[in-house]
Amino acid sequence: MLFTVEKKILTEAVTNLLRAVSAKTSVPSLEGILIKAEDDHLMLSAYDLEIGMQTNIPAFVQEKGAIILTARLFSEIVRKSPDENITVETDQRFTATINSGVSSFTIIGMNPEEFPDLPKVTDTDVLSLPSNVLKSMIRQTLFAVADSTAKPIHQGSLFRIEDGKLDVVSVDGYRLALRREPIQYEGELDFVVPGKTLGEVLRLLNDDDSPVEICPSRRHILFKIENYTVLSTLLEGEFLDYRNALPKDSKTNVTVSTRSMMESVERVSLLITDRLKSPVRCMFGEGTIRLLCTTTMGRASDQLDAEVEGAPLEIGFNNKYLLDALRSAEVDEIRMLLGGPISPMLIRPKEGDSFSFLVLPVRLRTEG
Repeated sequence: MLFTVEKKILTEAVTNLLRAVSAKTSVPSLEGILIKAEDDHLMLSAYDLEIGMQTNIPAFVQEKGAIILTARLFSEIVRKSPDENITVETDQRFTATINSGVSSFTIIGMNPEEFPDLPKVTDTDVLSLPSNVLKSMIRQTLFAVADSTAKPIHQGSLFRIEDGKLDVVSVDGYRLALRREPIQYEGELDFVVPGKTLGEVLRLLNDDDSPVEICPSRRHILFKIENYTVLSTLLEGEFLDYRNALPKDSKTNVTVSTRSMMESVERVSLLITDRLKSPVRCMFGEGTIRLLCTTTMGRASDQLDAEVEGAPLEIGFNNKYLLDALRSAEVDEIRMLLGGPISPMLIRPKEGDSFSFLVLPVRLRTEG
C-alpha cells in the first residue's frame, strides 16, 4: 500500500475517529484504526464494539491496500508531522513507513483481517433532519441523560415520532429534558440512543442546514453526517412515560430573562463546593425573584426582576441541575411554571413549547 494525503485532512479524520477507539481492551485490533487505500481516497474505520465510525478522505493512492495502525501512536505522528503532506507505505509484513518532510517513522501495524466487522444495518427507516436542528436537539437534552447504571435505558435519549413531530427526551431521576421539532415522517417510531453515541454525533454536526440521515433498525442506528458514518447499538428497555411526568397545571408562572436568572444563580452558588452542598432557595414574589444560599462558608443573597403571576412561592433547587437547564435553554426569556414548594418546576421558552425542562426541587429546612 502506498498513498499520500494532506496532513490537515488526515489529522481531522484521525482525531474524530479516536473517540470510537477502545482505550483498554484485550483485542489489539480494537486499539487501532483500519486504513483502506482505494482508487482516489482512504476509508478510515474505528470500532469499540459499541460505537463504530467511518469516514472517507481524498488521497493520492499509488498502490491499494489495507492495514490497522495503533490509533494513539498514529494520531500523534500525524499531528506532529512537519510537512503539509504525509506519505504512508506498507509492506507484506504490515510494517508501515510514514514520511513527512524530513521526518520518518517505521511502525508495526496489524493484519486488516483482524479488524472486527461492523454490524450490517438493514431494513431501516430513513429520517432526515438539518444538521443545525439535530445539533440543537441533542445539545438541549444531553445534559439530562443519566450517569447511573441503575436503569440502563435512561443512559440514552428517547427519540419518538408521532403526528409528524419528533421528541428527543432525556431523564435521570432528578430532571427531564424534552426537545420537539416537526419532521417529515408518516407513522410512529421510537428508539433510545446511548448518550455516549449522541455526544460523538454532536461533535460531528455542523451549524448549517446540510441534511443528516438517521437510520434506525431494531438493534442498531446509523447517523450519516457529510462524509462520516456513525454506527451504534440501541438501548433496550422501558423508557419513562415522559408525557405523564410533565405537570398539567401550575399555581405560579414566572417570566424572566434567561441570562439574568443564570447569572444570579451562579453568584449565589459561589458558596457551594463539592464538600459544602446546599440548595439555592428561590423566593418568587411580586415582580421579583430573590435567591438565597447558606453554607458553613457564609451566606449569599441576590435579587432580579421578573414577571410573577399567581401565588408567591418559596422553593429550593440543586444549583447544578438548575444551571444545566438554564444554560440549555438557548432563548432570551423563559417561563418557569411552578405547582408548589415540593412540585417539579417546568421551564419552557416564553413562546411555544419547543423545549420543556423539568427540575425536581430540594426540600428546604426552615432557617432560623
